[in-house]
Amino acid sequence: MPRVGLTPEQVVDHALALIDEQGAEALTLAAVAARAKVATPSLYKHVSGGLAELRRLVAVRVTEELADRLAEAAVGRGGDDAVAAVLRAYHGYATEYPHRYHALPQAPQPDDDLARAAARLVGVIVAVLRGYGLEGSEAIHAARTVRSVAHGFASLSIGGGFQLAEDLAVTEDRLIAVLTGGLRAWPAP
Repeated sequence: MPRVGLTPEQVVDHALALIDEQGAEALTLAAVAARAKVATPSLYKHVSGGLAELRRLVAVRVTEELADRLAEAAVGRGGDDAVAAVLRAYHGYATEYPHRYHALPQAPQPDDDLARAAARLVGVIVAVLRGYGLEGSEAIHAARTVRSVAHGFASLSIGGGFQLAEDLAVTEDRLIAVLTGGLRAWPAP
């Protein structure tokens, strides 16, 4: 029987706290068990697939968290304002949780829960792009563009790629202006 009070969600909470503190490479069943104050074999009662299952659950949670953050940022906004809010929210999540961000899968995974979370994340971006009249294949191309910009800026930022003294917020503003200008001028299909 699983320990009363410990759920798979709480095991993921412990895993995320460990990742936040020490990075994704520190994620082991023994480290999570120590945080949860259970014996390592006991985790299998809560996460039956062991470390692989725990990594999968972490990836799902991180993807859902990012989708939530982007959706909250986009609510009530449209066009350039929505894109700017989504990009700032994306960068904000990555800089607030840089180690979690590294646990975000960058390629599709053969997993229904992760596919649903990823579809929701992409769905937020596609919904924002409707403000530019983009649908179908053009919306997918534009969503890939937005994702590339968001991921590139976030990855360089949390990886220490911006070492010059200029204000990073100004760079982000300029990047958003370039992206939104490009979306307004997007070629018709």
